[in-house]
Amino acid sequence: MRDREQGNIAYVLKRYPRLSETFILNEVRALERLGTKLHIFSLMQAEGSLAHPTVQEVHAPVTYFPAQWFAAAVAVVKAHAEMAVWARSRYLHAILLALWWSVRSRRPQSVWKQFLRSGYVARGCRQHSIRHLHAHFANAPATVARLAAVMCDIPYSFTTHAKDLYLTPQKVMRRRISSAQFVLTCTRYNLQYLRSFARPEDRDKIHLVYHGIDLAEFALPSARSEGAVNDGDDGDAPLILSVGRLVEKKGMPDLISAFHLLTQRGVRFRSVIVGEGPLRGQLEAQIDDLRLGHRVKLPGAMAHDRLVDFYERATMFALAPRVTENGDRDGIPNVLAEAMAARVPVVTTSVSGIPELVEDGKTGLLVDAKDPEALAAAIERLLRDVTLRQKLAVAARRKIETGFECWETAKALRVLLPAGVQA
Repeated sequence: MRDREQGNIAYVLKRYPRLSETFILNEVRALERLGTKLHIFSLMQAEGSLAHPTVQEVHAPVTYFPAQWFAAAVAVVKAHAEMAVWARSRYLHAILLALWWSVRSRRPQSVWKQFLRSGYVARGCRQHSIRHLHAHFANAPATVARLAAVMCDIPYSFTTHAKDLYLTPQKVMRRRISSAQFVLTCTRYNLQYLRSFARPEDRDKIHLVYHGIDLAEFALPSARSEGAVNDGDDGDAPLILSVGRLVEKKGMPDLISAFHLLTQRGVRFRSVIVGEGPLRGQLEAQIDDLRLGHRVKLPGAMAHDRLVDFYERATMFALAPRVTENGDRDGIPNVLAEAMAARVPVVTTSVSGIPELVEDGKTGLLVDAKDPEALAAAIERLLRDVTLRQKLAVAARRKIETGFECWETAKALRVLLPAGVQA
C-alpha cells in the first residue's frame, strides 16, 4: 500500500497500471491536474515490468489487493470483520445483495469473489475518508464498487467501455445503471445502446465522455518521410503500423490476409504489429503460411514512449476491428486516436463507435469489417497517394485537438463528481 496522501474520490480498477489502458492513466492525470484528489484501488497487481513513463506523474496513492493467498485471506477476514462491526446493517445489506445476485447468476462464485474484494475496498474507503467510488468497467470493478459503496454508505459511479458492456446481460446492466449515481461511456454508439434498455428514469444519468489523448506526447513532426511505393529495397519500404491486443475482436488475421493480397499485387511495404495476446501463435503461423515473415513483424507489447517512436516513423496506421460471435467488440480503440494525434493517416473498419472518430475520406479511410479485400484496397490507395495521406493526417490531428484532448474530456467527468470532493 502506498499512502502518500489521502483522496476523497477513489477509482476501482481491475489492474493498475496497464499498458492497454492509457485512457485511464490520461484521465487520472487530467483529473489531478484539475485539482481532484484521488485514491486508486487495484484488484490485481501491476501488469509486468513495462509501464508508461507518465505513471510517475500520478500522485494518487494505490492500494493493491494482496497477491499472495495467505496474505489476501488474512486481509479479507480482517476487513470484513471490521466492516461487520462498524456498519452492521449496511454490511448485512451487502451480504443480501450478493446472495440475491449469486442466486440469479450463471457464475455465483464470481459474485462472492467480488464480495470478498469489496470488504477490503470498503475498509480502505473508511481508512482514507473516501466519499465517492468510481469504477472503470461494468463487470468486476463495478460490482466491487457497488458493494463497497453499500457498506460505506457512499455513492458510486462507473465507466463502461466495450467487452464489459456487450458481454453483460442487459438486465444486469440495467440494475447497475439504476444503482449508480451516474454512468459514463466512451462512444455515442454505446450511449444509444445503453439508453435503449435503461429504465426511462435512468437514461439521463448516462453520459458520453470520449477517451482523451495527451497531445503533448505527440509533437507535430516537421516532415514525414514519404518514399515512393515502388522504388528502393524493403528496408526503406513504407511502414504500416498496427497496435492492439492479439485477440479476436482486433481483427489481426484480416489485416494479415490484406497484407498477403498486397504482396500478390506487387505493392511494397513492411509492417509492425505491436501487441501481445492469446492469438500470437495463430498469427505467427498465418504469417509463416503466407510467407510474410520478411515483411510483417510481431515485436510484442511495448511501453508507450517506445511506441511513440513507431508512430513517428509510420507511413500509415491500419487496424481491422470486428464484432465477434459472442458480441464482443471495441468502442473506439485508443490507438486510432493516438495515430491521428501523431498525424499518421489511418485505415480501419466501421465497427461500433469508430466512425465517430474516423470519418471516411475526411479523417481516415473506413471499410467493412471482415473484408480483407476492401482493407487491402484502402491500404494500397493510401500508399500510392501522398497527397491524400497528407490531407487525412492534417484533418485527423485537428479532429483530436477539437474533441479528444484529455485535459478537456476530463472536465466533463469532473463536473459530474459530487460537489465538495473535487479539490
